[in-house]
Parts: sequence; structure tokens; C-alpha cells
Amino acid sequence: MSSKLFKVLVTRRIPREAIDILRAKCSLDIWDSDECIPSETLHERVKSIDGLFCLLTDKVGSSLLDSAGQSLKVVSTMSVGVDHIDLQECSRRGISIGYTPDVLTAATAEFTLALLLSTSRRVLESAAEAKCGGWGTWKPMWMCGPSLDGSTVGIVGLGRIGIATLERLRPFAPKRFLYNNTKRKSTSQEKSLSVEYADFGTLLEESDFVLCMCALTPETKNLFNKAAFDKMKNTAIFINTARGGIVEQDDLTKALKDGSIAAAGLDVTTPEPLPTNHALFNMKNCVITPHIASASLQTRTRMATLAAENLICGLEGKEMPAKYIV
Repeated sequence: MSSKLFKVLVTRRIPREAIDILRAKCSLDIWDSDECIPSETLHERVKSIDGLFCLLTDKVGSSLLDSAGQSLKVVSTMSVGVDHIDLQECSRRGISIGYTPDVLTAATAEFTLALLLSTSRRVLESAAEAKCGGWGTWKPMWMCGPSLDGSTVGIVGLGRIGIATLERLRPFAPKRFLYNNTKRKSTSQEKSLSVEYADFGTLLEESDFVLCMCALTPETKNLFNKAAFDKMKNTAIFINTARGGIVEQDDLTKALKDGSIAAAGLDVTTPEPLPTNHALFNMKNCVITPHIASASLQTRTRMATLAAENLICGLEGKEMPAKYIV
């Protein structure tokens, strides 16, 4: 095997463990910042590289691939989602794609539960009241929110993360779990998970908590729109830890303002970051976090090392630990 080092661009500051893996086999060009690499800079620095280590904030389309040229053989993203990559164009050019499924499942499921509880039990709102002097005498109905106990939870997108979230919700004793998938699970799977399949409309109508956990695809873009929110209970809590593009945010804003639904918890928005003057930030019944569902130290380190391993294996012509099949 040739001792020639592969030329690789890393588009963000990443954990040292992943850098060490890459340095053993690659000549690295690292955008050493926690902020996004500017598009113009990215297009300049991809020229003649062998491999690209990117993040979900980096748009990998035909224009960038043209800038990289024929030398680019592998794109490895430190994410489970691949909607920022033009998959068909990469496939046409013979470029392999690595991604990081499974390793962020537990962390994202944990955070989905945290966001749900923070939203439904009005944690941020009540903490703000305590801090600013709004905490007066004890009032029986003040800061009340819906309980998971005896509720119906609807999960749109019952994949790895959806199932992990369901299992973490189970001890809170919901009465029913409904799910909606593009492809229905087998009867044995439904039985083992104690879930019921429901069409999208029925799930919205019957759920007290609606969890958006599906991938962003042309079919799911703006899936949660006015028609969807109108079907939901006016006491329902909506949670999105998937992708911002699945939600029509203007419709969500109106639904929250008009009381069509009770509250929403969002870890993802469009755009990201969401402008601080956006109407959703002014709503007490909306909790917004900055896309941190996978942000445990262990998870982010493993995501980075898996992305590095994918890149090295792809460049060496070996089987990737986690190759995305187009």
C-alpha cells in the first residue's frame, strides 16, 4: 500500500480523538473554528481533496462537488441526517458517503424526553417567573401542564431514535403509543413494542403528545402545516427533534398563538440559528433549544470518531463502519 497521505478537508473544529485518527493517514486542512466555514472558503478549499469531513450545516451539492473535482472519493458527515448532501449526485460521481447512525440514538432520545417534559410542565416559564419575582402565593392551577400518565403519545417516525424515545417514555405510564411510518412495522414488532399503527390524521386527532422524529425528505417537507395542526387537540404538545424543514413554521406560530395546540418544543428550526426576533421566541408556550439533542460529550466524540473511521475506510477502499446506501 502506498504511504501517500490522503488530502482531507475537515470543515469544523472536532474532538481531538477524531483528529488523531485522521492524522495517521491524512494530510489535513482543518477549518479550526466552532463557526461554519464560509461557503466561498469551502468551495476554495475543497479543490483537489480526496475526502471531505463535513457537518449537517455544510451544503454538499453539485456546485461544491464541481469545485472539488474528480479527486474527491469520500464524503463523511458527522450526522445521522444526510439531507444536506445531494445523494444522487454523489452516487453519479462514484463518491461514497459515510454517516453516523446509532451512536446518537440514546442521547437524542434522552433529550427528546427532556424537551417534552420541559415544554409540557412549563419548566422554563416557571423558572423565569421564580427569577423575576412572579412567584407569589401557592395557587392550585398556576403553571399546570399535562401529564404523560394515562396519555396518548403519537410518534411520527418510529425508527431507532423513535423507539429509544418510546422506551424512555414508558415508565411515565402513557396509556397508548401510536405511530406513523412510511412503512408499517410487522405485527410482531408492533406487539413487542406495544404500539398501534395509525394513519397520520388519526394520530394527530388522538394524541396528547405528538413527537416529530422522521427524516426530512421531499415527502415530509412541511408535513406539519396548518392542516396538521388543525387536526390536533387544542391541549396537545408538539415536539420536534428531527429537522426544521418538516414543520411549516408560520403555521406553527399561528397555531400556538390561536390556541390550536397548547405548546411546542423545538430543537430544530428553519433557519438555524433562528433569528432572535422571530415570533416563536416571544411565545411562552414555545421552548426552543439550539439543535443540541445529541450534545452529550460521549456522543459527540463517538460521532466524530465514527465519521473519521468512515472516511479512512472509504479512502482505503475498505468497508465503511457506517456507509449510507443511496
